[in-house]
Order: sequence, then structure tokens, then C-alpha cells
Amino acid sequence: MNGVRLGGLLTGSVRPLGAKGAPSGIDKQPVSGPVVLTHHGLTGDAQGDLRVHGGPDKALHHYPFDHYAQWAEALGALPLLSRSGAFGENLSTLGLTEADVAVGDVFALGSAIIEVSQGRQPCWKLNARFEVADMARRVQISGRTGWYYRVLQTGQIAPDDALYRIDRRAPEWSIGRIWQIFYLDPLNRDVLAELAELAPLAEGWRRHARRRLDTGTVEDWSRRLSGDAAG
Repeated sequence: MNGVRLGGLLTGSVRPLGAKGAPSGIDKQPVSGPVVLTHHGLTGDAQGDLRVHGGPDKALHHYPFDHYAQWAEALGALPLLSRSGAFGENLSTLGLTEADVAVGDVFALGSAIIEVSQGRQPCWKLNARFEVADMARRVQISGRTGWYYRVLQTGQIAPDDALYRIDRRAPEWSIGRIWQIFYLDPLNRDVLAELAELAPLAEGWRRHARRRLDTGTVEDWSRRLSGDAAG
């Protein structure tokens, strides 16, 4: 594929968020020069709750700027939507969406190599970020979730770099398709059995698939989406 140039490369420090002042790194700001990418993310980037954010399978968050116009139409012209970073993303582009990108897709970015690991499961911090009580649920229902990468090769990336897809390990498993399974057809046993064995998929999502197979039930999303517990 032709390269897809970055529209934003962003990092953030931990700051208080919302009425309760919860520690969060969701407020990402653009960087002006090269940044080192390690197996745990960009130098200078941080997360407020490492139990559920960050880690090797969530080293980088990518959110398509393609979706911003739809959110502005739904929410109004919020200042937050005037530039990339509203959703806490590290990478922003035009031209790649959940329909185009699959788990196991491998990209070269600068001197680093990264692999798509999972879609984003939105949490209550988006509610506080946007000051919209059900923003996380809206993102989940929309399918406009963005996705995460793991780092296969550390390196240096810069704001004017481009993503080049160099391999596809499971092209049939797009982020959009997996979203449909997880949220619209969540107890399809045949497909869950395939997901449970899908090697490029993050272990957390494979564990969800196995648990659904074992119990015949879907995990409770309310705490993650509403803010009754950290998401």
C-alpha cells in the first residue's frame, strides 16, 4: 500500500480529569519532533491507570481523523474536535479506518515496526473528556473506536512520517468485523471459537472470547462505560 502520512503524533502526561480529578493521560498534545517508541509506548507518554491502559498490547492508540466530522455533526462544533487528540490517540491519520485495518496488520513507521493488536474498548474517561454523559457508550455503539498496536521493533518516529503496511497476518479479521462480533453478535459460538485462537489478537480479547464460550454470557460493560470503576 502507499504510505498514509501522519496527521498527528501525540503524547500526554498524567493529569486530573473530570469532577473527581481522576488521574488520566487522555489529554494528548502534538509533538514537534522525533520521539522514541519503546515496547511500552512513546517516550513522554503516560497513562493514569496501568491496570487497564498501556502495556505491550496497547503501546500506541490510533484514532482516524476521518471520524471527526461525524462526531462534530452529532455533538456540535466542540473545540475539542478542532484538532486530533480528542480521543486520547497517539496517532492520527486520514485514509485508514476500522474497515481497512485488521488485527495482525504490520506497519513500518519511521524506524519502528508495529502490529495491530485489538480495537479500543472505550471507557468512562471519554465521558469526562467530552463532558457528555454517555460518550463512551456512543463510541462503542458507533464502531468508530480506533485501535491499538504492539511494537515489534522499537525505533524513532516523527510527526511527518507515514505508515506503510508491510504484512497482513489475518486480513479477514478487520477491526470493524471484530467490533461487530463483540458487540452486535456477541454469543456466536463458531466465530468466538475462531477469535479465541486468533494469534495476533490481544490476549485480553481472546480471554473474553473463551469466557463467553465457557459461560454462555457476555461480560458486563456498565462499569467500564459509566465510571463506577476505573476503565
